[in-house]
Amino acid sequence: MQHILDAILAGDTPGEEFANLEIPDHYRAATVHKDEVDMFEGVATKEKDPRKSLHVEDVALPELGPGEAFVAVMASAINYNTVWTSIFEPVSTFGFLERYGKESELGARHNLDYHVVGSDLSGVVLAVGAGVTKWKPGDRVVAHCLSVELEAPDGHDDTMMDPSQRIWGFETNFGGLADVAMVKANQLMPKPEHLTWEEAASPGLVNCTAYRQLVSANGGNMKQGDNVLIWGASGGLGGFATQYALNGGANPVCVVSNEEKAKIVRNMGAEMVINRSEMDFKFWNEEGTQQNPKEWKRLGKAIRDLTGGEDIDIVFEHPGRETFGASVFVTRKGGTITTCASTSGYMHEYDNRYLWMNLKRIISSHFANYRESWEANRLIAQGKIHPTLSRTYTLEEVGQASLDVHHNKHQGKVGVLCLAPEEGLGVLDEEKRAAHIDKINLFRGI
Repeated sequence: MQHILDAILAGDTPGEEFANLEIPDHYRAATVHKDEVDMFEGVATKEKDPRKSLHVEDVALPELGPGEAFVAVMASAINYNTVWTSIFEPVSTFGFLERYGKESELGARHNLDYHVVGSDLSGVVLAVGAGVTKWKPGDRVVAHCLSVELEAPDGHDDTMMDPSQRIWGFETNFGGLADVAMVKANQLMPKPEHLTWEEAASPGLVNCTAYRQLVSANGGNMKQGDNVLIWGASGGLGGFATQYALNGGANPVCVVSNEEKAKIVRNMGAEMVINRSEMDFKFWNEEGTQQNPKEWKRLGKAIRDLTGGEDIDIVFEHPGRETFGASVFVTRKGGTITTCASTSGYMHEYDNRYLWMNLKRIISSHFANYRESWEANRLIAQGKIHPTLSRTYTLEEVGQASLDVHHNKHQGKVGVLCLAPEEGLGVLDEEKRAAHIDKINLFRGI
């Protein structure tokens, strides 16, 4: 791969030279193994260690199909789906690969006894398959993680509704935590050129997810003046939700777990902050079997104290089981709870009286469609939304990076250098970078 890296680092290698570069038949990648899916059996979720299940090894380059592209990956990032993959919860991802393998001859390439993980990347196009006209070797790109076939009618209004919709690097193979990734060419988007490789890779999944969940008409359809409750407001998802609320004229009520994270959201411009460690909410009893409505009311009072007596218009929900009952309760009459993921548990419980009698709505949201992803990346490129990168690891350290996210020891997003030999490379627009450098570095504590 050194000759490929040299061509990228040169900065002026023409596209035709990239097209002529030999792509090795093997490449370095972070994987999990099918024969290890039971390795954590009987171990509590929090004690499952991604450092034991994630392997960095050489894997075979797959065959490139029509409408696809090989990308030299300069940097990637850690998402919760990589944590879930690495601890084989809630299910092993090899079931996804097996189902994909039965769908078509091209799908069969993904059904292997190892899974190359990762749903973010920034890098350079190396090759494109038949039928690809928009992208060419040498193009500097990022990728969103929506993989669809679009052969059924369902996905042609909203690509998220395609029956073959999958998350690349989680429900497909050949993901971004590697030196080479294989994507569908319509996953590619222009790299924001005021950002480094690691900064550009980090927004991907969470930025697009937050855009759909909060801004899009398919999600919260947020408007100016809305009071938005954001759980984990300094985290991977919440850091972008907070930015979208501020950028869109809404009023974020940011819930964080400690004063360090409270400082981050205040530095982003948020004025209304609830520190969970200070409030010490006990939404559930110690056994985790029964919720305490008095604690819901205490949260509601804390919100009204901040908003001048107003309730929440939109809840940006992603913790799931731990917070969902409280989220439904504190939402105003006619308000909306938008939910994606469930990092604290998938079996949500809430008092339906507060939902049905007050005409509240629960809207499910999952990643973003092609248009939403493009719009979210465009806002990054314009410098209106910024990366939330806090720390960067090497690919060899991917297990530790995933463990940090698993144990919530991180702020914002955790990046991973793949081919990039060091941080700070890849910037072409220094003037725009200088104009936004404080916000770009906000989560790094610089």
